[in-house]
Amino acid sequence: MTYNKITLATLCVLSTSTSVLAEQKINHGIAYNGFTGIFHIPTAAVMDKGDIDIGYSNELNLRGEYVDGHNFTFSAGLFDGLEVSGRIASSSMHDVLFGYQPEPQIRDLSFNAKYQIPFIPKDWLSIAVGAKDVGGAANNYEAYYAVASKEWWDFRFSAGIGTSEARSTTGKRQLDGVFAGIEYQPLSWLSILAEHDAEAFNLGAKVTIPKEWLYDLATVSLNSRFYSNTELADDDVYWGVNISMPLSDEAQVNYIQPKPAPQPNALPTKSINTPNSTEKLQTSHLAKQNTLKKPQRQASKTNLNNNQQIHGLKAALTNDGFENLKVGISNTDIIIVEFENSVFNRNEIDALGLVLGRITEYFPEGSNDFIVRLSKLDIPLLQVNGQLDNYRRFINENITPDLLVKTQFSGQDLTSVKWAGNSPTTSPYFVPRVTFSPSLSSRYATELGVYDYSLALQADLNIPLWQGAGVNITGQVNVANTDHFEKGSAFSNARQETGIKRVVAYQTFSLPFNIYNQTQVGLFQDYFDFMGITNETAWQSPTGAHKLKAEIGYFEYKDYNTDKRDYSLLSYRYLWAEKDVSFHVTGGQFWNEDSGYKLETKFWFGDANLALIYSDTDVQKVGIGFSIPLSPRKDMTAGNWQVKGTQSWSHSVNTIISQDVNLINTASATTPASSIDLDKTFLNQDRMSSSYVYAHLARLKEAFETYK
Repeated sequence: MTYNKITLATLCVLSTSTSVLAEQKINHGIAYNGFTGIFHIPTAAVMDKGDIDIGYSNELNLRGEYVDGHNFTFSAGLFDGLEVSGRIASSSMHDVLFGYQPEPQIRDLSFNAKYQIPFIPKDWLSIAVGAKDVGGAANNYEAYYAVASKEWWDFRFSAGIGTSEARSTTGKRQLDGVFAGIEYQPLSWLSILAEHDAEAFNLGAKVTIPKEWLYDLATVSLNSRFYSNTELADDDVYWGVNISMPLSDEAQVNYIQPKPAPQPNALPTKSINTPNSTEKLQTSHLAKQNTLKKPQRQASKTNLNNNQQIHGLKAALTNDGFENLKVGISNTDIIIVEFENSVFNRNEIDALGLVLGRITEYFPEGSNDFIVRLSKLDIPLLQVNGQLDNYRRFINENITPDLLVKTQFSGQDLTSVKWAGNSPTTSPYFVPRVTFSPSLSSRYATELGVYDYSLALQADLNIPLWQGAGVNITGQVNVANTDHFEKGSAFSNARQETGIKRVVAYQTFSLPFNIYNQTQVGLFQDYFDFMGITNETAWQSPTGAHKLKAEIGYFEYKDYNTDKRDYSLLSYRYLWAEKDVSFHVTGGQFWNEDSGYKLETKFWFGDANLALIYSDTDVQKVGIGFSIPLSPRKDMTAGNWQVKGTQSWSHSVNTIISQDVNLINTASATTPASSIDLDKTFLNQDRMSSSYVYAHLARLKEAFETYK
């Protein structure tokens, strides 16, 4: 045993000073603890940004000893160099842990985090620091560590030091001292693994099935620890399986970013500053108007061509499924498109990209200026100004276009416009729109089981009536429950019941200075048969980086005047559009009359996001959540009706911290949910802004090329 320790540690120390002799990409693995590593120890590698991993292994660390059990892990790369993971460790799946147990058992939910230190040259080494089982009330696996890794030929060498406060009846702990490991990858799909975890020497192997073999859906890895010199294990052999995949195919990293526009030598540029935008725009062409008088015959021919082109463009956009559509051209040859999007419900930027691309398609020549306006139920949301030949170069050569994006605009540019047709095509009003989504109540790692759930299929019927207004009816059908969600059981009060959940009427207004307001009134039956009224008012900065929102609600019990509820919240959001990260702070009185605040950081990957959550009201909680679209990028075109999936389905897992006991708490820091609100229905999930469009120009081009 001593010889194995000395040999392994010596190899790791020597590797840190060895120059790179060959370039070899070593596959990352997920340790049984949930972080990137070997079996028990971490490496300095981290998961790629936007990747997630779901794993299972049968080795359970039970108070310092290794027994056959269950480990469920969920890991994610949130940011460059940052990964987080959650882990459920359990002796059994469904045993009730209350009362006398003939054998000791554990059922624990824990969170890990690891950060790779930046600014270290990759050909030197990688260094990371991390924590295992952070927060929580019962820290069964708590440990902190620092680790360095070096890749050399087909090897990755890792060495580090840690300290552990994990519960142990033997006095021996993983990562409590110096640890080291070696990964040898002779083949792209095979790795030989060895480690000393500060308690024992472990040896095993990993087989990786690349995603190219699985239709590019996911990467699957199988691993086995088939030898250990520990004296604390029932068996030497344990195994695990992991499935890794990107959270979203629409993440920024998957797009070819446009090339910078060449700087002009002669033509000056100027900055356009409006009350609603501080973005700089090269306007040498936008501000230039053709003042030369054309021959009459040429003008007539041009007018005829323009008339044909705007009618063709309108027909194409109608066929694409856009509503409230108007296409015209002004007497100064500015092409104008006004539209509403009900088909690209994941992200409005796809609709914008298709419309802009269609303009270049139907106006293949000329240097006309264009104005494109996006609205929702006649609520103006976004305007894009640009020039055809400039945007055409973006489509053809991927050169960054000169665009002016605004969220506040007037009708001054729409004077003397010749419209294609006398009225907008396809009204959005009085069209039933049904959205299907899961409705889920769940409990993780309780004394009653590893996972309990109540699942229903939810349908939202939305009927727009007039500008900014409509009726929304939400109903659901119970699909499945575990035993503890059945009537009369422990979690029956949170069971998803069949019936009507909400019936509300809503009215939305767009006010000056980027202010939006929405009021809802009706039945909120998912909160014990309340009649209520809610209001939210949001202000967004001209570029969209900052947002302030005030929410209030007042509810009375429908049948008895015995219970009244109200909530009042003020929130702030900052959007770092270039990195697809948003920071949220919410404070005030929440639904269950608990006062305090809630912090949330969302990491966006295309149209999905992962969130880290902390709240402090009557209790302190930390958690991790996600939101994913459950619909294709382009939904069915609305005719007399429309059926679609939800553009964002959210789920989260949290745990109480700073207490001696970890009670189940799902009531604190919550507010009544609605399928219709400002963020989801009108503000593109906080992505209706110039800063977001400028940061995602590549997706504009890709959307047109995909759906043209």
